[in-house]
Amino acid sequence: MEEKAKLNALDAKMALAKKVIYRMREELSSLERLLESSADITQEEMESLVKTVDKDGEEMLAPAGESTVVEGVFDGQNMIGSDGRQYIVPPNYASKSKLVEGDILKLTIQPNGTFLYKQIGPIERQRNTGALTKDELTGDWKAVANGKKYALLAAAVSYHKGEPGDEVVILVPKAAPSKWAAVENIVKREV
Repeated sequence: MEEKAKLNALDAKMALAKKVIYRMREELSSLERLLESSADITQEEMESLVKTVDKDGEEMLAPAGESTVVEGVFDGQNMIGSDGRQYIVPPNYASKSKLVEGDILKLTIQPNGTFLYKQIGPIERQRNTGALTKDELTGDWKAVANGKKYALLAAAVSYHKGEPGDEVVILVPKAAPSKWAAVENIVKREV
């Protein structure tokens, strides 16, 4: 079973790597066409075609008026993009969509800076039930199921009005180890 988990994670990484390679080839092809064109381009024309983007103190050129698309893997809280960067996924979106560690996401960064996430490759899931707990020191929510502790997004627990001791129904990757779980539902304990 552990071997199958490794294969599923490896398959997801390979699919993402192939998409990155394809995108890089397309960008290189566009760059070659631009460099080989014999037409002289004025500064104003160039500025209408490209914009300057600041990424971590680095200036880069990108097509003007176009969205930037990054694909990546959800790690339980954030998306790790194909560019190696970490992108914050809004906890309400992750909770509502019941994102599971290992899901493939697409992030579209609009020209105005708006981030739009879309789940494009859900990992195979397994449903478990367990006990809802809260760390007294950190305030972090956990689910204890099948002898394992899983971290939970506070937004998901808050949405379901969870309290320590409630029964929690969680979603985890079926064939891969995970630290995080998605909350599917919370069953209130009897008082």
